[in-house]
Amino acid sequence: MKDLTSICVYCGSSSRVSDTYKDAAHLLGTLIGQSGRQLVYGGGRVGLMGIVADAAIAAGGPVVGIIPEHIQVLEVEHTGLTELLVVDSMHTRKRLMVDRSDAFVILPGGLGTLDETFEILTWKQLRLHDKPVVVANIDGYWDPFEALLDHMIAQGFAQPAHRKLFSVVTRVEDVMPALSRQPEPVIKPETKWL
Repeated sequence: MKDLTSICVYCGSSSRVSDTYKDAAHLLGTLIGQSGRQLVYGGGRVGLMGIVADAAIAAGGPVVGIIPEHIQVLEVEHTGLTELLVVDSMHTRKRLMVDRSDAFVILPGGLGTLDETFEILTWKQLRLHDKPVVVANIDGYWDPFEALLDHMIAQGFAQPAHRKLFSVVTRVEDVMPALSRQPEPVIKPETKWL
């Protein structure tokens, strides 16, 4: 597996959430910054996004934000980053986040985070990338997500091997070790839907 020099974090932009999630974002940003790895994220200054970026910066790590123009004009972009890319669309943003990252971590979030999560897992299923993905299931937040995947498997819309597209940890301290040891799934294209 390629060296992990750049880690993308998908997370929520809401500040009206439990301190448990805020603390997790702060710790993850700190750990990424202390490791010397680059944080790639959505470029916002609010919610968990702002917290993870501020913590990584405070810990001495480089931070790249990628934000679409239509969000940037609302003045929610983070102005203290190592690099801020303003792009034309959400599609461009998501593609650049993938291109600029060696691994992905998913913290709690809303519809945008869920969209990014399903997309990065679908791309991995389709072999568009082979990068590790870790879901940080803080305080059971992603339990319904895991239950949904199990339901898809039980109903025949997904294979048990799809659970190996990502790993799940319940503590932020376990994210970095999980990124380095995550096994790659083997899903043959010809049997993907059989």
